[in-house]
Amino acid sequence: FVKNDEGEMVPYSAFMKIEKKQGMNEINRYNLYTAAIIQGSPAAGFSSGQAIEAIKEVAKETLPHGYGIGWQGLAYDEANKGNTAIYIFLIVIIFVYLVLVGQYESFLLPLAVIVSLPVGLFGSFLMLKAMGLANDVYCQIGLVMLVGLLGKNAILIIEFAVQRNHEGLSIKDAGIEGGKLRFRPIVMTSFAFIAGLIPLVRATGPGAIGNRTIGTTAVGGMLMGTLIGVLVIPGLYYLFAKMSEGRKMIRDEHDEPLTELFEREKSPGH
Repeated sequence: FVKNDEGEMVPYSAFMKIEKKQGMNEINRYNLYTAAIIQGSPAAGFSSGQAIEAIKEVAKETLPHGYGIGWQGLAYDEANKGNTAIYIFLIVIIFVYLVLVGQYESFLLPLAVIVSLPVGLFGSFLMLKAMGLANDVYCQIGLVMLVGLLGKNAILIIEFAVQRNHEGLSIKDAGIEGGKLRFRPIVMTSFAFIAGLIPLVRATGPGAIGNRTIGTTAVGGMLMGTLIGVLVIPGLYYLFAKMSEGRKMIRDEHDEPLTELFEREKSPGH
């Protein structure tokens, strides 16, 4: 009972109805706001980035004023930091290029290594598509790893071709010789690496999607990069070696030894 304005006792039932109901077992909060937790994964053939953009568009169109969305886990990093992997990938490419410029003493010859990388990257995305996996953070980690692996194969061929060219072979013959002699070691090491990744590609249990994505990215890139790269790299070496012929950053003593210059200057006096 409660008192009314006249001081009389009035039962609650006169102005309200009491009804028992089952409430929520727990109230979820996110950043101190009451929140509903929704979990999901991208449909087959769509990346996590595409799913995040789709959710943002739907939320913007349908949520009333005062409501918003937030992200947790990997989705939080991807939504807030954006696709930073492209910048990391470019930094890796530039770093590899600068190291090779110093090694080959040429600005053009390292491009034979860099230009050969897209062949393997195409194989990675093709394998991901075939396996129904997304282009997510795990895929981007695999791509950065793939740059070093594919670059190693290209360096093996080009380094040997450069040596053979210095020994007197023509650029064309040196490229062919490098491809022939390095074919077997490259195939053996690449397929041994691929065989070691098979358990990762077939991973099960907690964290299986991440393991499978990294493994599939590396396997697809190595497979395509090995089978096609060993055929493409000698041709790229020939192309860029022809362009850089006679354009050395530093003149080598072997090109015009100092001892020969001294003898030539000294000989007229004798």
